[in-house]
Parts: sequence; structure tokens; C-alpha cells
Amino acid sequence: VTRMHFQWDWLYLGVMIINSVTAEIENEETLDADVEVEDFEKQSQESNVGRDKSSLEVVYQTPKPTGEVYFTETFDGELSGWVLSKTKKEDMDDNIAKYDGEWEVEELKENTVPGDRGLVLKSVAKHHAISAMLTKAFIFDNKPLIVQYEVNFQEGIDCGGAYIKLLSSSDDLNLEYFFDKTPYTIMFGPDKCGEDYKLHFIFRHKNPKTGEYDEKHAKRPDVDLKKFYLDKKTHLYTLVLKPDDTFEMLIDQVVVSRGSLLEDMVPPVNPPKEIEDPSEKKPEDWDERPKIPDPNAVKPDDWDDDEPSKIEDPDAVKPEGWLDDEPQYVPDPNAKKPKDWDEEMDGEWEAPQIPNPKCESAPGCGHWVRPMKNNPKYKGKWKAPMIDNPNYQGIWSPQKIPNPDYFEDRHPFEMTAVSAVGLELWSMTSDIYFDNFIICSEKEVADRWAADGWGLKKLVASANEPGMFSQLVTAAEDHPWLWVLYVLTSALPVGLGVLFCWPAKKTDEDIDLKKTDISKPIMKGELKPEREELDDDEIELEEEKENEDAVKDGKMSKPACSLIKHKDRNRTNEHDDIPDEREGGEDIDDDEEEENEVADESQEEGDKSNKSGSEDEMKEADESTGSGDVPLKSVRKRRVRKD
Repeated sequence: VTRMHFQWDWLYLGVMIINSVTAEIENEETLDADVEVEDFEKQSQESNVGRDKSSLEVVYQTPKPTGEVYFTETFDGELSGWVLSKTKKEDMDDNIAKYDGEWEVEELKENTVPGDRGLVLKSVAKHHAISAMLTKAFIFDNKPLIVQYEVNFQEGIDCGGAYIKLLSSSDDLNLEYFFDKTPYTIMFGPDKCGEDYKLHFIFRHKNPKTGEYDEKHAKRPDVDLKKFYLDKKTHLYTLVLKPDDTFEMLIDQVVVSRGSLLEDMVPPVNPPKEIEDPSEKKPEDWDERPKIPDPNAVKPDDWDDDEPSKIEDPDAVKPEGWLDDEPQYVPDPNAKKPKDWDEEMDGEWEAPQIPNPKCESAPGCGHWVRPMKNNPKYKGKWKAPMIDNPNYQGIWSPQKIPNPDYFEDRHPFEMTAVSAVGLELWSMTSDIYFDNFIICSEKEVADRWAADGWGLKKLVASANEPGMFSQLVTAAEDHPWLWVLYVLTSALPVGLGVLFCWPAKKTDEDIDLKKTDISKPIMKGELKPEREELDDDEIELEEEKENEDAVKDGKMSKPACSLIKHKDRNRTNEHDDIPDEREGGEDIDDDEEEENEVADESQEEGDKSNKSGSEDEMKEADESTGSGDVPLKSVRKRRVRKD
């Protein structure tokens, strides 16, 4: 039983290890926050691309919008409608202020979809700026705004962004002079520098009192964005702004952040109603100290501020064998002065120092110094204990006054209209891929557009996905402790096979149990001991009563009576008698073994025998009077023939 418990414990442990490895791999492919998965599978199934096709078999068709849109761009044709900036950044040197970064239209480097091309940022450490006018301006009234596009960091990203700007409508908007200070309404997209991974959503809010614009930043998503920047896959970025002043940000059709324009922006859209009075100052006699030193405390007479915290240990003894005259370091005898050593320029050459080899076998070398120990007299500098300040007035703060700049914008969704889209970027990594821009008001239109474009790229990437082994290795690179789980999981089947299949070692208890099953010669005094152990008390009482009646009537011979008595004695001592016979060295011949086998086979049926069977045995006993303890061969054989 203990062995079985041990085996099942190992089996349970193995299942737990396998589950932990599986969970870790699944966690690498899911976000670390509660997200809402959109109904994207339905859109993908409606597309004309089968999931069972490889990247070499797909047939790409340029996506076409299925509803009202304000802007679309697939980059599958010529780069028409896009304008390169010819200006430069202000307050910078001319060498780096120009927007001279290069753009190209080309296919993806990996997981290529033949015929599908995108806009690629090609230059490193340069400013890039390119923009295009919308088909028609978007006015923030009663329709949602949906902005969606694809990004692939084909070489990863060290420091740089891939965000877009929705440029504000104005009469003097000139795309050739698009630069960092061109007024925009919304900025959205990924940005990364160092280990700071961001997903921007910024909108410029107009102060209704002053007419000035302030940038309002959405709070950071509670999701680990790292993998979207480093996996070299095409990801879909979506921003949804609703007329009820709420917003959602999605990556690959999964919501990673949502909130309210009124409550989840930094700084808040609406300023506070009251502010601290800037003209008020703290009084000079205002006491903010909750505790003060006790003015009545006196330093004890035995308190010595000059006592050091450490002193030499007076009980320390220099170890035997200490080499006082040997330095700890000596010049390296094998060192040689370099041939190009110039003493006039480099000074006098000295061999480098190495540890003194004589000190390796000694407790120490050089001048011996007593070790330091804590000074029992040290108490430190005396300070008066602290007590509650009777004059404590609390932390001073100025009084609140009405905010003269207060305003309340109940619908910040009503932003400045948008008439152009632009990319104004600087990056230390090249080959940032952009594709399939769409600006619309219906989520179904954006989802269909994504299914025909990004959905196809996703299918191709999935078809080219590495095997399970490569995924395990990749996961272990990020989490080295997974190697331990891999080793345990690999060794688990072998261990379980050994535990369950390896023959168990026979114990003394098993041997003793086997001994009781060995066939033994059956004597008269041992007639039917097994049957009598299994028969219930009622059958035993009937047999004893019949034997007593037979003796009284004189129908049973004396030898038979002695046989009955001997049988009764053997009932209580059968386990003692049987081993004695075997220990006596009696050999069991072939005939006896055959008879014992017959007796064993008839034991079960013998248990069901009734009173007539007992009378037959009594008669057989009369016929064999004077035979003593001879094995009851005839009794057994007759019993079998009768049955």
C-alpha cells in the first residue's frame, strides 16, 4: 500500500509539472491583464483565404472598404497622395534638423504575402515626416472615430516610435511644411526608448476660456507591451473614440486599455473648482513639529560621547606560524619587461605584484594587528528623548479659493476637426513597416478591413510559426528557470515507468505468506482443517452432536473415536502440527502430491457437503482401524468419487 501511495504521489507531481510548463507557454502568448477579445474569427472566416494554405499558396487581394470611410491606404500601388516634408525642426543644428529620412514601399522581410506592400522607414538616426490629406475631414459630432493601422518592427526597436498624428483642420495647413510643431488633434501609436514601452493616446484640448491647447495623455495600459515590439510580427493598432466621451485602445483586436476622456486623462480635462491661495504664506510662529526633544532631560554622568564603537580585542593572540617578515605581495619573478618599454616615456619598469606563495601555507603575513570587537562601553552621542510637542499646530496649508481659471467641458469628445494624417518620427532602428491605414466610424467596416489585410498576414505568420521545440527554447530564453521544468518533464515518463513496471523486491512477509500455500500431506488428525475454518458454527455443532450419538449407541469403534478426538485436538493446533511434520524431514512423494491436488480441488465443494458426507467419512474411519496417523488417501479418493 505504501508503495502504491508513493507511485501515485509521483504521478500527481508529474501532472503538476506538465501543467505548469503548459501554463507558462500559454502565458507567453496572452496579455497579463483582463482583455476583451473581439469577434474577429467570424470576420476572418468570411475572407477568401483558407487557413490551411501556406504562405506560398495565398492569393492576396488589396483590401477594399465596405462602408463609409474618411481615409484608407494600402500602399499596394504607387505612393500617390503622400507628401514628403521639406522643412526642418526648429532650435536644432541644420545637420540634424532636416527631415531627410528615407521612405520606401516594399514587402515584408519575413512572412511575406506576395503582392502586399507597405510603407517602410529606412533611415537610422534621422528625422522622417510624411503626410496625406483625408478623403474628407472628420468632424467630431455624433459619430465615433476609429483609427486603425498595422506596424511591424522588422528589426526590433531600440529607440523610436511608430505613432501617427491626425492633423487639425486649418486654412493654412501645408503638408510640405509638416513638422513636429504642426497642430494635431490626436496622436496614437506605439513608442519605445530603452525599457520604456508605451502606447500613446494624446489629444489636444482647447481651453474654452483662453483658447490655448493642452495635451491630455491617456493613462498607461496595465498590460505588458514588450512582446509587440520584439517579436518581429505585424500587429494591428486600433483607437476607438465614442461620442459618450469614452475611448478604447486595441492591439490585434484585443482591448488593452479603456477609459473616459473626463476621468482617465493626465492632466484632467477640467481643472479643479478650488485652488490654494497663492498669496497666502505660512506664519513664522507656526509649529509643524509633532515631536520635540525633552527640554528637561539630562545626560547621565556615565555617558561618554567619545567612546569609539570598536576597540582592539585584548584577548586576541597572534596565530602560530604567522610570518611577520614576509610581505603579502611580491614581484612576479616570471614577469619580463616589454621590449617596447621606454623608460623615458613610461618611467622605470616594475614587475607586477602577485600574492606571496609563502603566505599560502601560513596563517598570514606582514605586521599582525589585533582584530577589532564591539566596544561594550559605546553608547553613541547622547540625545534627549522625544516627547509630544505641546505647541503642535499641524501641517500648514493655504486656504482654498475659487479657481479663476475653472471651466467645465462636459463633452471633450468634441475636438478640433481632422483633415490629414501624418507620420513624424525619429528612430535608431530602420525598417519599420506601416500598412493598411483606415479612418472610419463603423467598427464592422474596420474589422472587415482588418480581416482582408492584417488577418491574411496573421495566417501566413501562423503557417510559418516554429515548432513546439523552438517555442519552448524561446520561452526558456526569457525565463531560464523553465529549463528545470523541461528536465523534470523529460525525465518524468522514465521515472514513472520504473516505479510502476520495475518488479518489487520480495519481503520476508511475502515469503511467509507464500509458505502457507505449499501443499502438505494430510493426516487423519488434519482431516478437513481448511473446511472447518471456513464452515460456520452451526455445521460444527451438528457434526459434534452426531459423533456423540454414535459413541453412545456403540456404532463407532474405538480407533475411530480416537481419530475424532485427535481431529478435534488438531483443530486448535493445526498450525503447530503442520510445520513440525515438515521440519521432521518427511518427503512428499509423487502419489501424495497428486492426492493433495485432488484434495485442494475438492475443498470448495467439500465446504458445501452435508451430514451424509460426514457419515461416509466415519464409515471409512471404521474400515481403517489401527492405521494410526497414516495419510488418509482412501478417504480423500472416495470423497472425490462420491461428489
